[in-house]
Amino acid sequence: MTWPIGEIDDLRRLRVLAAAIPGAMYVETDLPARFDDVWQVLGDLERALPGLVPDVRSVRVTEQHGERFRAMIRGRSGLRAPFDGILRPGWCLMQSRFVSFGIAVAPDGDGTRLGYMSGFRFPGMRILGPLLVPANRLLGRVVVRRFITRFDRDGDSGGRPM
Repeated sequence: MTWPIGEIDDLRRLRVLAAAIPGAMYVETDLPARFDDVWQVLGDLERALPGLVPDVRSVRVTEQHGERFRAMIRGRSGLRAPFDGILRPGWCLMQSRFVSFGIAVAPDGDGTRLGYMSGFRFPGMRILGPLLVPANRLLGRVVVRRFITRFDRDGDSGGRPM
């Protein structure tokens, strides 16, 4: 007897991770640009993340071994932390001691579907997580607006945030 194997795409995988991290913020939206164009930008973490991710001032990749990498991220708030990550076309997942962060993109017709996740990793988040919902909604709108603006082809900031 063989067990059935269920494959999930990167967007669903990121959605599952966000659901498993108490208090994590997850948003999805459509980007008005082709997957290859989106990933050409997002795959260059050092240039892309500071303009798109709130509180990221700089990213410096310090080690890279295939899909795995290590980066030092400095925030606008002055905090800095080393992150371990996995980067492959359509998928970026990073985590430090206290933060998890991920981006997943997939082709969707003439555009690209983007998923974005961030969450804290420390004790007590199961209790504090529900208190973060209003802030996460606001942050989610900011993130979606930044990504749509960056990849907008004709000045229309449409898209359907999740």
